[in-house]
Amino acid sequence: MTTENTHAPMRVVDKRITLSRRGFLKGGGMAALGVGTLSAATLMTPAREALAASFKVLGAATGKTLLVLARDIFPHDRISDRYYLQALEPLEAQAAADDKLKKLLTEGVAALDRLSKLRFNKAYADLAGESDRVSLLYVIEHGAFFQKVKGHLVTGFYDNKAVWPLFGYEGSSWEKGGYLNRGFDDIDWLDQA
Repeated sequence: MTTENTHAPMRVVDKRITLSRRGFLKGGGMAALGVGTLSAATLMTPAREALAASFKVLGAATGKTLLVLARDIFPHDRISDRYYLQALEPLEAQAAADDKLKKLLTEGVAALDRLSKLRFNKAYADLAGESDRVSLLYVIEHGAFFQKVKGHLVTGFYDNKAVWPLFGYEGSSWEKGGYLNRGFDDIDWLDQA
């Protein structure tokens, strides 16, 4: 009796950052125009405003704050805001049917903005410094608002199968024969620590 593995081999993900000639030239053109000095957060602002407008129940201002809050709770610089929006959409849908949840979210955002204005004279979502925003989160981290958003995002964000490839996770492997014969030891990111 042979125990030959008939399952497909695991795909190896190249995690190196690559830049095409076109991307390099495009970046050089932006730098020549003076755009190269803008931060990634500044470049994301128009997109974030557009995504925030999709919050019909909670409103665009609350939506924008929730997007920034989600990114600050689970920061992944190379992940687009649209994935954070996808994680927050079910929360807004729940708020449409649950007045207590809607009140918790809108009042939580309002309280966070008051705290931010008290300390920094700006609304939370308008603070450029991540460290300033995180310092505010330490103040509210044990409150019901923060715990609700964080608890929802743990599953809403990380259970999104569209995000998995961005982290190099290929999903469940048991139905493909497991990881043992499919590259269980190809996690080169451990060597970079």
